[in-house]
Amino acid sequence: MTRPPAPRVLVVDDQVSLAETIAEGLAERGFDAVGIGSSVEAARRLGEERFDALVTDLRMPELDGLALLSRAREVAPDCAVIVMTAFSAVDTAIESIRRGAYHYLTKPFKVDEVALFLDRAVGEARLRREAVTLKRSLKDRFSLGNLVGRSGAMREVCELVLRVADAAVPVLILGETGTGKGLIARAVHAEGSRAAGPFVTVNCAALPETLLESELFGHVKGAFTGATSKRPGLFEAAHGGTLFLDEIGEMTPALQAKLLDVLERGVVRAVGSNKETSVDVRIVAATHRDLRERVASSQFRQDLLYRLEVVTVEVPPLRHRRDDLPVLVEHFLKESKARHPHSLVERIGPETMSRLLEHPWPGNVRELEHLIERVVLLARSPEVGVADLPATLTVSRDATPFFRGEVLPLREVQRRYVAWAFDQLGGRKVQTAEELEVDIKTLSRWLRDDEKTK
Repeated sequence: MTRPPAPRVLVVDDQVSLAETIAEGLAERGFDAVGIGSSVEAARRLGEERFDALVTDLRMPELDGLALLSRAREVAPDCAVIVMTAFSAVDTAIESIRRGAYHYLTKPFKVDEVALFLDRAVGEARLRREAVTLKRSLKDRFSLGNLVGRSGAMREVCELVLRVADAAVPVLILGETGTGKGLIARAVHAEGSRAAGPFVTVNCAALPETLLESELFGHVKGAFTGATSKRPGLFEAAHGGTLFLDEIGEMTPALQAKLLDVLERGVVRAVGSNKETSVDVRIVAATHRDLRERVASSQFRQDLLYRLEVVTVEVPPLRHRRDDLPVLVEHFLKESKARHPHSLVERIGPETMSRLLEHPWPGNVRELEHLIERVVLLARSPEVGVADLPATLTVSRDATPFFRGEVLPLREVQRRYVAWAFDQLGGRKVQTAEELEVDIKTLSRWLRDDEKTK
């Protein structure tokens, strides 16, 4: 295993012999240290070279230790600073801590003391850099720029996400299974002011009511059989960030009431506890269910729906964003090839792509991703042919209401025409509603009727 390079330390004291002695002692303890007697030279070197730490005297001619500290904060903010001072100047040393120094040492001191605090300071700075790098990589991975698709429907989704990312209100994401609701939730988090905070997710359909309550709100010791210790819930884990409640339509009415209370008062109460804890959490919820139908059947609270749908993002199904399909195919092909480098597959044949474009994709983007993985694993030539596709891949029905064959009821003609128009306009609801000269709610109802007939 490669060892990390020795931390570089600049030691500055107008008594150059003292600076060199400290540097030599630090070098014996594993540091790459250099001692100099000029604070002006130290300021220059800080701007030109990389140092992990600065050890500086406070009282020096030309530039004193506080000025050198300010210089270090300006040109090398990750450089840890330790100041050295006589006992009579402790007040100035304390002021240096207020200005960002890591620690101060009063003369005389042992080199082991300096080494101890340098180890701590350099280690903490490394952890901070790693945390910043991790957060940046997570933001880069889950930001809107990583959502594949440039169709009109997806542009509308992305524009809405950007508009609401910094808002404190809940966001409700609607869409069929496999459309990528989880990716949209992560993008809402990554593009907003809470991006540096945690993103915590829970699938409400995956746990029974009692376990889900404990997961969300936590429990105290002895709250139920098996509760051998206190455990904080996911609301507390998401403090300062975002809690993503996937498949919220499956949550029981009793838990919905507790969730509504959190949204209204910003506090949670652990199972078995009388104590309330304040939480600062943004709620992003998602479901493939029609929540209004569930409200009508008393399966979902209407007051909770009102709180959640302040902002609603509707993720279009893949059949309504066919312009994105070639780009998605290329994206999944590249990812799958990286996972299976020994695969022979290099491209999708033109006839195969036509067949993919005709398929209705009931499983949406997830179905496409799994299909590309399958052909990358099983195809025996560089170009994927139609024969490499699974037998279940069928062409989509033609939504165009041709005037031939059986006579259709006007309602059926309307349904087919609306679906066709929506596809023709790239899944853009606003434009489709304008072209059909209806309002958005009417169009949404017609499209829901179309989905129920499939």
